[in-house]
Amino acid sequence: MTHRFPIKEIARQAGLGTATIDRVLNNRANVSTQTKQRVAAAIEELTAQEAQLAARGRRMFFDFVIEAPARFSREVKSATEAVLPHINSAVCRPRFLLQEIMQEAEVVAALERIQKRGSHGVCLKAKDTPAIRAAVRKLHASRIPVVTLVTDLGGGDRLSYVGLDNAGAGRTAAYLISKTLGDRSGTVLATRSHERFLGEEDRATAFQEALVQLCPNLRVISLQGGGGIPSKTATQLTQKLEHVVDLQAVYSMGGGNRAILETLEHCRLSPLVFVAHDLDRENKELLIKEKISFVLHHDLQRDIRAAFDHFLAFHKLLTEPTTESLSTAQVLTPMNILVD
Repeated sequence: MTHRFPIKEIARQAGLGTATIDRVLNNRANVSTQTKQRVAAAIEELTAQEAQLAARGRRMFFDFVIEAPARFSREVKSATEAVLPHINSAVCRPRFLLQEIMQEAEVVAALERIQKRGSHGVCLKAKDTPAIRAAVRKLHASRIPVVTLVTDLGGGDRLSYVGLDNAGAGRTAAYLISKTLGDRSGTVLATRSHERFLGEEDRATAFQEALVQLCPNLRVISLQGGGGIPSKTATQLTQKLEHVVDLQAVYSMGGGNRAILETLEHCRLSPLVFVAHDLDRENKELLIKEKISFVLHHDLQRDIRAAFDHFLAFHKLLTEPTTESLSTAQVLTPMNILVD
């Protein structure tokens, strides 16, 4: 594993001990694949950030702890790397922990490691659970600010929430479905990745309340728990749709849309309208092919910039955040997206 950085620098970036870094770099035994990947990622991040080091300013480390499908985590990392060169008040160094599924104990352990080694801020996308909220309280007590991204936590110990106006997005989805279906009767499928993601809960609540007003002839069936992972989503959905014959619409809040579409086809169901979230690579392809009808998208780079604004203001490097915390959903169709 070639590199040009001091072992201490790699260790700090990876959040590991110098002895562990030495074992990895020298290909010694008893090193897990996961540890090797963390070291390789740290070197890659250091290389990508090296150009920033020529800039004057305070060097600051920020941690991103993101539980999300790989397609979304890639977007978060890309957005962060795009934003960093435009921050002039400090040299900001991100450290990423990106996993598709994280158990509560894994998130808590990650936040405890961050507290122990120190950080200038944590950008967190995680489930809303008592143990995770308690870990955030400990970070807050240690003067490590936490900004939640696209899904919030209960309690007031995080510094701020940045991301989509989730309730507004849910109402928008209901409006789009109502305008497509009119006074038809039938079933609407509303899918979430997990019941403990507060952002998706806000979307679902606002969606159902609005749809009752706009389309009283429709009934909503809910599915949650697939984590946006195709295999899990498909298995759960097949069971849920066993007795559904009148599916008119789908509102997918948590991703896994290719798997949802394939399962619907297997069940011989053809909804008239399909509303999804986020213009990642998969959704863009599905939208261009008109497999889905609408994508509710928000500017992730703007969200990341808002997170850094909050961090820098916390550390007195900005007078106050200059970017609004809430993003408004943009309605994208096959007719108004840019094709590469």
